[in-house]
Amino acid sequence: MELSSGITEHKRSILRSTSKRVRMIFSVMASPNRIDILRILNSKGPLTYSELKSLAGFKSKKESGKFAYHLRKLLHQSLVSLNRSERRYTITNLGKLVLSLARQIEERSIIESGKMYVRTSHQSIEEFNSHKIIQSLVREGNLPLELAQKITEEAENHIYKYQITYLTGSLIRDVVNSVLLEHGHEEYRTKLTRLGLPAFDLEEMLSNMDSIDNGVEGLLQNVGRKVFSENLILNKLPKDVADSYLSGYSHVLNPGLWILLPDTIFVNIIEIAENGIMNIGGKFLDVTRIACANNEDNLFTLLSIVITLLSKEASQEVVVDDLVQLIAKYFKDNSKLEQKLLNTFSMSFTSKYNKCPSISFRIKLQHDQNIVTKILSSYKQYVKMTPIVTIGLIIDYNKTEINKFSLLLSEIITLGGQIMFSKKQISNQGIIKHDNQKNNVTSEIPSIKFHSLTINLPRLALESNKDETYFRARLALLMKPAIMSMKLRKKDVSDLIRRGLTPIMARNTQYMQRSSTSLIINLVGLNEAVFNILGYDKNDGKKILYKVISTAVDVATKKGKEINENVNVSMIDSQEGVTRFAILDGEKYGKNSVLKHVDNKFYSAGISFTYDDMFDSDKIQDIILEHDKLTEMLNGGLLTQVIIDKDKTLKEISKLIECSCEIFHTFKLTKPIAICGNCGFKDGKHMDKCVSCNSPYIIE
Repeated sequence: MELSSGITEHKRSILRSTSKRVRMIFSVMASPNRIDILRILNSKGPLTYSELKSLAGFKSKKESGKFAYHLRKLLHQSLVSLNRSERRYTITNLGKLVLSLARQIEERSIIESGKMYVRTSHQSIEEFNSHKIIQSLVREGNLPLELAQKITEEAENHIYKYQITYLTGSLIRDVVNSVLLEHGHEEYRTKLTRLGLPAFDLEEMLSNMDSIDNGVEGLLQNVGRKVFSENLILNKLPKDVADSYLSGYSHVLNPGLWILLPDTIFVNIIEIAENGIMNIGGKFLDVTRIACANNEDNLFTLLSIVITLLSKEASQEVVVDDLVQLIAKYFKDNSKLEQKLLNTFSMSFTSKYNKCPSISFRIKLQHDQNIVTKILSSYKQYVKMTPIVTIGLIIDYNKTEINKFSLLLSEIITLGGQIMFSKKQISNQGIIKHDNQKNNVTSEIPSIKFHSLTINLPRLALESNKDETYFRARLALLMKPAIMSMKLRKKDVSDLIRRGLTPIMARNTQYMQRSSTSLIINLVGLNEAVFNILGYDKNDGKKILYKVISTAVDVATKKGKEINENVNVSMIDSQEGVTRFAILDGEKYGKNSVLKHVDNKFYSAGISFTYDDMFDSDKIQDIILEHDKLTEMLNGGLLTQVIIDKDKTLKEISKLIECSCEIFHTFKLTKPIAICGNCGFKDGKHMDKCVSCNSPYIIE
């Protein structure tokens, strides 16, 4: 009996102790200041005494005692712990439990009160207020006040009828948009659409990390691009141009960057280097400021920073002129030049917005031969060390100099280097800096190009019933709204440049006025459209092909005069556009119907020849005539590619370079390079598996 009584008393003692402990914890929760301290530690992690005090809002000396009192309470109840060696405070697991309980109590009390509360996008809970819906409709959707009040009243009735437990800002917007659609106000509904990714898509992106190239930065960039792409389709592109894009008549390259950046810019590195990285409008405050490249010590540090920043200022490519002259002006110790350049190329963190090089240096072979050799040698080492290069070269050549460097250039191409050969100022994709009307402009004048809108010529041919006149009329009709959308884009980008989004360009407020600016419409699939779909033979087909280009150039020139813009036409690679067009046309007209008109799985971009074509005496004259004619007609640019087989030797590639330089004004050699997607090993030959890590994940 006595034993039983003792056990009962022990249980009571434990219960009293537990009850007291719980009461003490609840007393701690009764203070908003202590709950705030727990929230701060939960979100910010371990903090010093002074950091925690400041974040909790106890900033004056008079409040030091009050803060110390609250902190002692939390420590005494083991809700917060102190790491004495690091002198930092941390929330405990018990503290996290108490914080979670406090949040649940707060939410449940709101629900039980009978009022409706909203979880807002800025992480707070507010009482539902229908006047905010009216304000949003008027401010964001430009609705008349009377209509906004009517829509709000109906949406509010829906919300109360649904008896929603957790009301959110996005849910309210969905209800309002539903009411707008019910009343036939689709245009207003579009303006009020919330942009973003469904939760499922985000989880899919997180679970498929093979598609994310650059870690967290790449993930955030992908998400951001999708949001801006959606905004482009819904709000920025004219409806007819958006419909044309979505249905496959045209393609927008990098839609997520359409209103943010120009596509290609041409700049002079001497001007930028001598201005230094000082006045860039308060942007990139974590970047080292360098006054100017006035000596050997800071030249390559500055150059590395400039490459990194410049590569972010165009969606496709930045073409940099006068690198050789800059080095000759400020760097005298040529024994260290190659290593300095290699370090600069390797340590420049260029953007990766697309598949072409982010930044390309134009190298004139006739300038200082020693410096040119060092640049090419260092670039070769950079290409060898880097699986996918984002820096390219544009070789300005003549017959004498090209023979000296052809073997070194063939080694670079075999390793995967991005090299364009051109006697003109041109990008690695083939975009011309100055058209025929402005070719007297000096290289010091910057140039800005907008050219990421491509027209699907095979689609127009498929819908023309082999009527060439109707085909060209459809092309003209499609080009006019496309040109207007490019003009609107130029205005949006120009505004953002002036407001500092691209600090290198923005630091000179007259950049857009100083620059030569062009809008360029790109054409792809011309050969397939004329020869295969319209059905012309070789002789008549060439005439029709030139008529199509002439029509496009005439429409561009005429429309350009109407809107006071320089509008050109190009035939360059639209990257994923050529594949997308073939897929969409196959889905619409039948896969077999489209494939019989296509040599590969995608449409042609520019013109291309094989290694054997270049040494075929029966074909060479036609090749020269076609290249010269198209180069003369296309004032925006022409991509001429010579395709190299995988088994070609360095001597054969060197011979091809020398031969091509005698025939073409501008050309690019393209050779498939096998890259291991696992370890980055690179081999000029075909690989089924990586010879380094044995991975089957091979990229070509």
